Amino acid sequence: MENKKTLHRNMIVLGCISLAVIIIPALLIQTHIIKGYPAQVLTTAALNAILAISVNMVCGITGQLSLGQAGFEALGAYSVVLLTSNLHIPLPISIILGGLIAAFFGFLIGFPTLKLEGDYLAIVTLAFCEIIRVVMVNLKDITGGPNGMQFSTIFTSSLQYGPMISYISVVVTLVLVIILLQNFLRSTYGRAILAVREDEIAANSTGVGVFRYKMIGFVIASFIAGMAGALYAPLIGFIQPKDFDFNASINDLIFVVLGGMGSITGGIIAAFVLTILQEALRFLRDYRLLIYPVILILVMLFRPQGLLGTKELSFIKLYEKIFTFGKSKKGAK
Repeated sequence: MENKKTLHRNMIVLGCISLAVIIIPALLIQTHIIKGYPAQVLTTAALNAILAISVNMVCGITGQLSLGQAGFEALGAYSVVLLTSNLHIPLPISIILGGLIAAFFGFLIGFPTLKLEGDYLAIVTLAFCEIIRVVMVNLKDITGGPNGMQFSTIFTSSLQYGPMISYISVVVTLVLVIILLQNFLRSTYGRAILAVREDEIAANSTGVGVFRYKMIGFVIASFIAGMAGALYAPLIGFIQPKDFDFNASINDLIFVVLGGMGSITGGIIAAFVLTILQEALRFLRDYRLLIYPVILILVMLFRPQGLLGTKELSFIKLYEKIFTFGKSKKGAK
């Protein structure tokens, strides 16, 4: 009986989330109530939220400082273009393969480097990001070199349903990543990763393989970043190496610092707010680039743990509070 109630509750919550963040916005985009430019801003914000989750997985949840997530994003972006254009693999499969390719390179990089800590790991991952960028610049016959590559699919075409499909694709991916990651963190593997983050020595003394769980967290973060890159290419329709430089990694890290290290929902909120704010203040021209530093300084001064710290917003808890409140009011009558 209890399992049926839990399943019923979860289905209601999932239905409400789908209606609020997927179905209604998609219909507003399709009916041109939300027009082309605002629709692209919303889609880009959702894409940045996926990147924020990737950075949060390795920095906030696994407890390792990485500055190379843009490198894995680049691998996913170029992989999806080459797989779709040259090998004619369907786009959905290419997107998943792009994530897997990034995860494979995450394993290769993580195996020798995750034994390092702190600044050393950050330097190595930064070097990896720059190596990927330089390789993409010099492989002119394959990647187009510094001039980049064009990529045209239904995401970027002028078809009637292009903006709606792009929004649905990115947001559905975001929701799936959140659901799967939250369930993973509640599993034995997830709790072991959190134990390693809190105290490596104590975790090791209780039999938790510190290196193994660091590797699992790093590879998962690489896969998510690769998926974000694989979605970025068909969304924008043009990629070039400078899109994935050191500044891109820092921007992704800012989302996590402002939202809260270890808080997935905090990083998502920060990604949406900062992406929309940056576009809304575009009339300030180059002065809008001062927004990030000013906001970051204010947060570090008045709330150094970030917007939510390590806390998470739970729609299930919100549903239970509303449901319990409704019941208590009926009982009072």
